[in-house]
Amino acid sequence: MIDAIFNPSSIAVIGASAEAKKVGYSVLKNLIEGFKGKIFPVNPGRQEILSLPCYPAVSAIPEQVDLAVIVIPAKFVAEALKDCAKSGVKGVVVITAGFKEVGGDGVQREKEIVEIVKNAGMRMVGPNCLGVMNTKIKMNASFAAEMPPEGRVAFFSQSGALGVAIIDWALENNFGFSKFVSFGNKADLNETDFLEYFAKDTDTDVILGYIEDVVDGKRFLEIAKAVTKIKPVILIKSGATEAGARAASSHTGALAGSDRAFNEAFRKAGIIRAQGIQELFDIAEMFISKKKPKGRRLLIITNAGGPGIIAADTADKLGIRLDPMSKSSIDAIAEKLPSSASLYNPVDIIGDATSERYRVVVDQALKDEVVEGICVLLTPQAMTDVDNIADVVITASKKTDKPIFTTFIGGQRIRNAIKKLKINGIPNFTDPSVAITAYSKLVEFVELVNREIKEDTPFIISQEKINKAREIFERLKASGIHEIGGEEAFEILSLYGFSFPERALAKTPMEAVALAERIGYPVVMKISSPHILHKTDVGGVKLNLTNEKAVYNAFLEITSNVKRVMPDAFIEGVMLYEMVTGGKEIILGVSYDRTFGHMVMFGLGGIYVEILKDVSFRIIPVSEQEAYEMINEIKASRILDGVRGEKPYDKMDIVNCIRKLSRLVEDFPFIKEVDINPYLVMNNGGIGLDARIII
Repeated sequence: MIDAIFNPSSIAVIGASAEAKKVGYSVLKNLIEGFKGKIFPVNPGRQEILSLPCYPAVSAIPEQVDLAVIVIPAKFVAEALKDCAKSGVKGVVVITAGFKEVGGDGVQREKEIVEIVKNAGMRMVGPNCLGVMNTKIKMNASFAAEMPPEGRVAFFSQSGALGVAIIDWALENNFGFSKFVSFGNKADLNETDFLEYFAKDTDTDVILGYIEDVVDGKRFLEIAKAVTKIKPVILIKSGATEAGARAASSHTGALAGSDRAFNEAFRKAGIIRAQGIQELFDIAEMFISKKKPKGRRLLIITNAGGPGIIAADTADKLGIRLDPMSKSSIDAIAEKLPSSASLYNPVDIIGDATSERYRVVVDQALKDEVVEGICVLLTPQAMTDVDNIADVVITASKKTDKPIFTTFIGGQRIRNAIKKLKINGIPNFTDPSVAITAYSKLVEFVELVNREIKEDTPFIISQEKINKAREIFERLKASGIHEIGGEEAFEILSLYGFSFPERALAKTPMEAVALAERIGYPVVMKISSPHILHKTDVGGVKLNLTNEKAVYNAFLEITSNVKRVMPDAFIEGVMLYEMVTGGKEIILGVSYDRTFGHMVMFGLGGIYVEILKDVSFRIIPVSEQEAYEMINEIKASRILDGVRGEKPYDKMDIVNCIRKLSRLVEDFPFIKEVDINPYLVMNNGGIGLDARIII
């Protein structure tokens, strides 16, 4: 049914107008100027508009209508849709605003039109949108002034205003689109539907988009994973901050956020994220040729030292390898280049280089297996035959599967050469750092598509333990407890395979002394209260207590601190724990994102985690492979390999802990947050020292 929106044989414009300043006029005029199918203006007050016979309603049109574009006031849209449904219209584009986006009655109006569309089996773009385009059939069913050139890039946008700006940019830069859609309120069709459609579209090689949110995170992930195996998807996601979004109860919750969730979702699905409009199109430019590097090794050829250094610096930051060519290649080019040329990487062929020097290096690079991609840099110096150099690049590109891209820097003298490069599908950039950044995205995409997914060892937990955990949760919920700390948190997590120190609850100072004698010195003491999660903040923790007097005094000090700071908190007593030493402190946790669901977090732990923010996240379910990636992703991961003679710490134990948390929240999706902080990972195994669960 979506195909009827992009490839209709006939289109009705409901609200067509003869007044040039009205949207109904713009839409109708745009269609007349390009679309070769049948066009039916609909307006009960007119007999004819722009030399076309006008009809009072879609049902009055004597022929089948595939697509209806609606531009009448919001209060009349529902009736128009009912008429479309009665007439067998397959798709509708509701450009009209005044629905959910205005609140109040608009919310109900939107619900009504969605119900009409669904009951009729129609598909709807909008409401509150710019419209749709298909450049191949010259269909501009929008109120944008012009249509971009034909190309093989599809674009969808949640913002109509941004869509207009992007179309204007595409016209200025001669950037071609296959299809364009602005879906506005996305009351019916949304970003996931268009991802799925463009993946199957034979006129589209690259998918671009601008989104502000995602309707169904789980479905989006499922579809996007499949789509990125076929075509690259490059998206801008706005709304990177969550100012005042919520007060998180745990460290994990404080470190998570909507934007981080989108980053992890894009990573999991293989989507490339662009940070702005220019970067979006720069990356797309690199993908259009459809040539894919076999690895990260790139050769830079330049006639200017400065741009070569900028490119090399960017490559180094982004992990693009600038290996020198093979010895035989270096020997071959050395014979034909001046002695002052730099033969390694970048290959600097000096400012007086002509097209012949470029040809010598490019031709050799094509034959060299060390070279997996080629960047040709150029500044137009007096002796530079720019057009001929463009021809060298074009000829070479036709002979190889290796990606070749250019950075021709300048203005008037390079204009014609860039035009030639563009016609022949060679990406060109005006900034070396932008070029290398775009290339790095291509490399990352190829690695993601080609990466081997290792078979996962299933994490098994008995039904008996799951049932026992469920009993604990139900008991706590029945008691009105939603912030679970202390013994109950330990008990739940222990059922999922976590280890915790020996511990016991003391209700008096003397009981604390007796328990310390049984557990063995040194001990740790912490306040036990269902109302206190951050115990250190209220003076509720004492460490390394080594004798009877220290334990007795610690009990009195902890309870008096808490009574002073939180006089209304219910105090169950003071927990005593064996003091565990050694190991490295890490933090493990879970947070819940409203779009994509639960995310598991890992980082080096302790009290500084929220300041350093050196953490990694993954959306559940988390595989063994993803868990290892999480560990290696943080800046401090090498500490776990052991430094200054230390033995390495047990990364496999961390992997298992990550997967245990993933399974816990799969089994109990009402969990909002989990914190195990700190968790001491040892050379063999590990042990949690504190934990809390928010439901």
